[in-house]
Amino acid sequence: QVQLVESGGGLVQAGESLRLSCVASGNIHSINDMGWYRHLPGEQRELVAVISSGGSTKYADFVKGRFTISSDNAQNTVYLQMNSLKPEDTAVYYCHADSFGYDYWGLGTLVTVSS
Repeated sequence: QVQLVESGGGLVQAGESLRLSCVASGNIHSINDMGWYRHLPGEQRELVAVISSGGSTKYADFVKGRFTISSDNAQNTVYLQMNSLKPEDTAVYYCHADSFGYDYWGLGTLVTVSS
């Protein structure tokens, strides 16, 4: 079992930045990849960024150049640095972990970007 707890969401204006954090606990040594997804109102949950246990990263096209995913293995934490935020980035952001084919999710953190 893996538990994920997100933090760092909030209300910002367009062009500002936020950093999301996700702390993993439990059977963390079984985690392969961790990432961030988001759920916009009326839309399906979509991938934002993912980082592998080896440190390789992948981003959705709509965040390339604006968002950066990173990890601190000593703190069992994955971050999502979000710069140049846009109103269309408003969503609930979820942390995800893949462990031997099982999906684990956090409860989500709300990011609201005002214009």
